[in-house]
Amino acid sequence: MATRTEGTPGRSRADLIADTALTLLAERGMRGLTHRAVDEYAGLPQGSTSNHARTRQALLEAAVRRLAEREAEVLGPVAESGPPAPGDPDRTAGRLALALHRYLTHHPEYPLCRYELALEATRRPELRTYYDAAGRRFREPLVALMAAAGSAEPERHALSLVAWCEGMIFSCAAGSHSGSVPTEGELRTGLAELLHGMLAPRKR
Repeated sequence: MATRTEGTPGRSRADLIADTALTLLAERGMRGLTHRAVDEYAGLPQGSTSNHARTRQALLEAAVRRLAEREAEVLGPVAESGPPAPGDPDRTAGRLALALHRYLTHHPEYPLCRYELALEATRRPELRTYYDAAGRRFREPLVALMAAAGSAEPERHALSLVAWCEGMIFSCAAGSHSGSVPTEGELRTGLAELLHGMLAPRKR
């Protein structure tokens, strides 16, 4: 049985439990995530996870919170590197491609966790609310990014951009191209094609 030690520098007991929950989701799926399994996998005394997250809902919320934090570490720098120049879709495409490629190549477990949690949220209204709230930390900066890039309809264009990225992630993580990640250059080209179409002046 694989184990994790509690002594990771700078990581709290709460983060250890949430990180272990994500590991179990990626490796075993939703059925493999239990309080007892987290204790065993993390090498914690029996009952530690129950003391921190007393219900399954609380454990799932901890996993959602931690996944959002970890994904933000990968995707956040796109929004933090300053607004793109209006009318420069290639630069915006380059920034997005860098983050997407890093996400797909260095953290293939993240989308698996997200799919497990998203599907569970469709069956648990209380988790749906929590899951959607966590997702807003990514959607809102993307809307702002599209507005700064010159989009006339940043909300709609951000939705299209998310759909393109989500489709690429699913294809690489669990779909027909599982295990085959496009190069950063290929992602940049695809994103540039999409952005050029969205940001081009409308013909009257």
